[in-house]
Amino acid sequence: MKKEYDFIDAEQGKFYRPIEELDIPIYLEKDVQDFLMKYVSKSGDGSSLSELVNSLVKKDIEISKKLAS
Repeated sequence: MKKEYDFIDAEQGKFYRPIEELDIPIYLEKDVQDFLMKYVSKSGDGSSLSELVNSLVKKDIEISKKLAS
C-alpha cells in the first residue's frame, strides 16, 4: 500500500446503487427451467423466460392476497 493516495478527481458515490435497484438472481430447478423454456419457445410471442416467471409469480401473489382476505 502507498503511504498516501490522491483523491482529487474522486467522485463520491460513483458506484453506489440503492438496494431497491439491485437485480436479485433467481435460480430455478432444472426440471422447472426446462418446462418453462419449452413453454416460452412454443408460445412464439417473443416473451422471455424472465417475463413468464414474473407473470406467474404475480398471479400467485394475487391468489395469495385473495385467500388471505
